[in-house]
Amino acid sequence: MNILITGIHGFVGSNLVAALKAQHTIYGLDIVSPLKDGVFKTYGWKELKDIPGIDCVIHLAGKAHDTKNQTNAQVYFEINTGLTQRIYDYFQTSQATKFIFFSSVKAVADQVEGILTEEHIPATQGPYGESKLAAENYILSHLPSVLSSTNSSGNVATQGVDFRVPSPDSGLRSSDKRVFILRPCMIHGPGNKGNLNLLYKVVNKGIPWPLGAFENKRSFTSVDNLSFVIGQLIEKDIEPGIYHLADDEALSTNELVELISQSQGKKTAVWKLPQGYIKGLARIGDLLRLPLNSERLTKLTESYMVSNEKIKKALEIAKMPVTAKAGMKKTLDSFKK
Repeated sequence: MNILITGIHGFVGSNLVAALKAQHTIYGLDIVSPLKDGVFKTYGWKELKDIPGIDCVIHLAGKAHDTKNQTNAQVYFEINTGLTQRIYDYFQTSQATKFIFFSSVKAVADQVEGILTEEHIPATQGPYGESKLAAENYILSHLPSVLSSTNSSGNVATQGVDFRVPSPDSGLRSSDKRVFILRPCMIHGPGNKGNLNLLYKVVNKGIPWPLGAFENKRSFTSVDNLSFVIGQLIEKDIEPGIYHLADDEALSTNELVELISQSQGKKTAVWKLPQGYIKGLARIGDLLRLPLNSERLTKLTESYMVSNEKIKKALEIAKMPVTAKAGMKKTLDSFKK
């Protein structure tokens, strides 16, 4: 197939090219267009209408979540919502039959009690998640079968624009076109430069992990499992819909620190200081604006578990090809290089 990948020079795009280039012809759409192994040609956004004969569109391009909260809210909507509208409108008028949009679990919830499933009603807070949800709603509300449907569950006002929200999977198959909205949790793999890399550097310096008394569980998405899912969606007749992406097993932060230590050949240094003592230090950090404050403590110790049962059922598999620990080990080993 001829596949168009937006944001092709990013972390996920580069891994998808490596996974798909042997079976498909890959075209790119990005703000930069250097030569890339496995990519026939990369176009700029002003050249969108010049791209020939695409069978499948994978939309990755977006503004990543700025954990330092230094990004203007409007930037998220201009990129995450605006670019999605442009590329989806292109898809609607093109010969392409499949559209795969990378949203985020943050479009549903910033915090999770229990396990996050596709049935959860979105209650996101903050411009990153809201811009991703607005992009989802634009797609859902601009399908012919949805526009004529009576299944709308109401209006969501985002940045002054009303988006009708249909039932999650209604209308995602329109004539010969199929739409997939994917919500991955934290993606990791070789080339990843996010928070995992920062934690890796902390452990590498021999700094003990002081939050061992806090037990949590977090879901991650190995880029190898992600690439497997994309390959299945491209090549097989999978039911269109909204799907969460995650590895089968969740990992605690303590397990993650242990895996990092093992990858470095070091002894794990985890301190289980009393929770009350740590929380007291965090409150002092609130007053003195120290690196450890109550908000950061919550982020470091909270659980965020995501179910992948729906996508596995759709793919008719019992488990993902890569375990959470094996995928994490591959990522951590890549940091040493």
